[in-house]
Amino acid sequence: MHDDLTIGSRLKTLRRWRGMSLEQVGGLSGLSKAFLSDVENGRRTVDRRSHIAALAAALRVSESDLVGRPHLSVDPVQAAPHGAVPALRVAIQTNRIGDAAVDRARPLRALVAETRSLEQVFIGCDYVALGERLPGVIDELHRHIAEPGDEAARREALATLVEALMYVTFRTKDLGYLDLAHEAASRADEAAHLLGDPVTIGKADYLRVQAMPRENAWGRAQVAAERAADVLQSHATGPLGVQVLGMLTLSASMAAAVQHKGEAAGQWMAEARKLAERVPDEPQDNWSSFSATNVNVWDVALAVERGEAGGAVLERAAKVDEKKIGVRRSRHAAFLADVGRGLARDSRHRDDALGWLNRAEQVAPQRTRNSKPVRETVAVLLQQARTAAGGRELRGMAARMGVPH
Repeated sequence: MHDDLTIGSRLKTLRRWRGMSLEQVGGLSGLSKAFLSDVENGRRTVDRRSHIAALAAALRVSESDLVGRPHLSVDPVQAAPHGAVPALRVAIQTNRIGDAAVDRARPLRALVAETRSLEQVFIGCDYVALGERLPGVIDELHRHIAEPGDEAARREALATLVEALMYVTFRTKDLGYLDLAHEAASRADEAAHLLGDPVTIGKADYLRVQAMPRENAWGRAQVAAERAADVLQSHATGPLGVQVLGMLTLSASMAAAVQHKGEAAGQWMAEARKLAERVPDEPQDNWSSFSATNVNVWDVALAVERGEAGGAVLERAAKVDEKKIGVRRSRHAAFLADVGRGLARDSRHRDDALGWLNRAEQVAPQRTRNSKPVRETVAVLLQQARTAAGGRELRGMAARMGVPH
């Protein structure tokens, strides 16, 4: 069932396997029979987190069963990043804090410099390069934590490990390995608490929220983000603390939006905007890009999650300064893809949607070709294609993403 073309086709397979009617699935998920029929027949996409969670709960399956597992194609740009995952898994699962899997390491200063240099690789969405360099860094940082030269060295190794594990958390999550992302975030949480620095703990909390299981756990993600924000509030006196706090508020807003808690989502978004006024609007310099520009990027993501489409999405997108966010390829590509997905929901904007999705692919090809929401949108657009020109473009993009065409 995981090889079915779209979520709609997997929905039909799973629904029949459960012996359920469209009315039954609709009643349990809160989605209309007409909507579900359109989804199963390729007329509508299922790319909202809330819809995926509701359907998985109604069918009593995991979200991975519904959206499909990591999909490999013959395209090396799409497939190569997955080749780095086994080594990352070994580095995460064979080391423990205080018990390193290796007995040798480069000098700590060199590892700190290496981790800092990986920031540019991370924001550039070069998953292959990250996969080649990160496992060794993680191994060796564990060695310095297990046998530090002194307490200052131990603390620096712990703080650096949290940053390295952030790279692992987000890039393995992007590729669909949420279990490994969760393990990396949990290890970062352990390291942060041993360090005892509130801002570093806030960073780890943000990673943990982002890597939480999605099996009907959005309420827990919201609670975790809100609690972490409350704890960090009194410690967010400097720019870094404000930036970490800002990312926690954005996470709380998204979790609330997925649960259709519009008032809470709006309140947390308003709080994020206030925090953004306290730091420079420089996404390239701020932790996790938190800034006024990035808040506008998240505003588009929340709008798409709420189901906005067409012109409404374009109005929000117009507020984003692409020159500022463009230096963060990952965030820029996510923004372009969100706009494209929102436009694809409106038949009047479907040609424009393909343009935005193509731009996302150009900015960060490894990320975009591995994006399940983009894959779903492309697959449904392909089914809907009527003109030869549009069909050719879509078939090209589908081929690069491993979508049957």
